[in-house]
Amino acid sequence: MSPLIMQQTLAMGGLTLVELLWVEKRVEIWLRFGQITKEQIIDDKRRVVSFAPNSIFAVVHWAANDYGTTLSQIDILRAVTPGEPYVAVSDVTPGADILLHGSRWPKVQKVLQIIDAIEALAIDPIEVAPEHWRHVHNRLSVNDQPRSYTLSRHEAWLRRRRIAP
Repeated sequence: MSPLIMQQTLAMGGLTLVELLWVEKRVEIWLRFGQITKEQIIDDKRRVVSFAPNSIFAVVHWAANDYGTTLSQIDILRAVTPGEPYVAVSDVTPGADILLHGSRWPKVQKVLQIIDAIEALAIDPIEVAPEHWRHVHNRLSVNDQPRSYTLSRHEAWLRRRRIAP
C-alpha cells in the first residue's frame, strides 16, 4: 500500500483499509463479504475500502501468469481496534485478526461453499460467530470436515454477544 494511503489510515480514526485490485486475467483482490465503511477509487483497476473496528470481512486473492493460476487464497478477517495486536496481512492496513486462512483452490472453493451455505440460511456472514470461522480454519487445515453453522448455533452466538459484549 502506498505511503499516502498509509498516512490516510492514521488520520481515519482506526479504520482498517483493504486495497482491492483487478487486472484482467492476471490479478484479482476482491471482497467476498463485509460491510464497507468508506470507499476510495484510486483508478480503473484499484480501490481502497475501509472497515470499522471489529468488522468481519473476507478477502480473496487470485493471481495467474501465462501458465495458469499461481495464487488462490481467502482470508476471513476481523478489523482490529486501535492499540490491539494484529497480524500483517497482504493488502490490509494496518493488519487484522485472522479468523480463517485458506490457500489453494480446493480449500478456497470449500470456504466459498461454506459461506454460500450460511447465506442460504439468511444469515449475513459478517454476523457469524468468530469462533466458527476459527473452527472452519482448523478443520480445513487438517483436511477434516467442519461442522455446519446452524440457526441454533447462530442464535446461541447472538445471545452470548448480548450478555457479554
